Amino acid sequence: MTALQHIPTPPCVQPGAPSPVSSTGRTLRWGVVATGNIAERVTEDIARLEDAVLQAVSSRRQGTAEDFAARFGFARSYYDEDGIPGYDRLFADPDVDVVYIASPHAQHYPIARRALEAGKHVLCEKSLTINAREAEDLIELARSRNLFLMEAVWTRFLPCVNRIWELIAAGELGDINWVQADLGFPAPYDPASRLWDPAAGGGALLDLTVYPLTFALGALGYPETVHAVGSINPDGVDAQNALTLGYASGGLAQLTSSLVSASPRTAVISGTKGWLRTGSPLHNPVELTIVPQTGESRVERFPQVGNGYAYELREATRCIQSGLVESPTMTWADSLRTMRLFDAVRAQIGVLYSNDKASVPR
Repeated sequence: MTALQHIPTPPCVQPGAPSPVSSTGRTLRWGVVATGNIAERVTEDIARLEDAVLQAVSSRRQGTAEDFAARFGFARSYYDEDGIPGYDRLFADPDVDVVYIASPHAQHYPIARRALEAGKHVLCEKSLTINAREAEDLIELARSRNLFLMEAVWTRFLPCVNRIWELIAAGELGDINWVQADLGFPAPYDPASRLWDPAAGGGALLDLTVYPLTFALGALGYPETVHAVGSINPDGVDAQNALTLGYASGGLAQLTSSLVSASPRTAVISGTKGWLRTGSPLHNPVELTIVPQTGESRVERFPQVGNGYAYELREATRCIQSGLVESPTMTWADSLRTMRLFDAVRAQIGVLYSNDKASVPR
């Protein structure tokens, strides 16, 4: 008897699938908003796709935009000029089909909204927004404009992670009753850093917790109850948090995220017939250790293509080429439910952002 698979496997990692860099249709012309570290690594993988063109990049400053464009081979660069943000100038470019948004969390909602209003498909870094109200508005706008929108939770698309869902669905671990996952590293305190700045949506919850949460969702689904504790710094962001998720089945998931402590950065999923542990880091694992109750334990290893983002990029590309507005692997419903869960966590631990006080357009 097969178990329910909570997160569907994307075509790019199904058995017999070609490399995620292989073309699946018409060429898409990409725009990239922001030029930080994550934008660099994702841009490197966009460039690896056979059916992708690096069309335009935007940054606040002219020199930064032009340097980034020259380094990666973008056809055009945009920057803030005459009171017009660089991203708005990029969105006005008729040669851009889809945009990848890599700005700080608090900027995701207004920038993604502007992109959708301009008729662009959107791949937006996690967390999709600061709160569920913003996420719901983006989803409704994408639906009304018939445009693709996806939160870039790249871990959902990795071969190693999808192998976990396959093992669970096949019953190899039995009934899943317990998940433990952690992600922590000591981030030097800098009040101007996006990790610590409340105006940017800083804190461990929005930056890290989606990764441990992915393993709870894939193994057990969304929870019935959430109990959270957090360490809140003087600036009002969570330096670390611990969540216990409860399920009607009796299952439990214990998730920890920290910006002040190093951790193993692994996930353990336990069932009635055995358990498995991911390699580190859990957000990009290439190794699984599988330990049955009876029989020999084993280690399975998985190749990585580029920086690992090619799989989510392939899924976004495939969906747009096929006329889909959302990915079956990273649905709008999942993004919305995650933001609602995070809203509930923030209410418990006492984190409030300026975005929470703002209204959304209607």
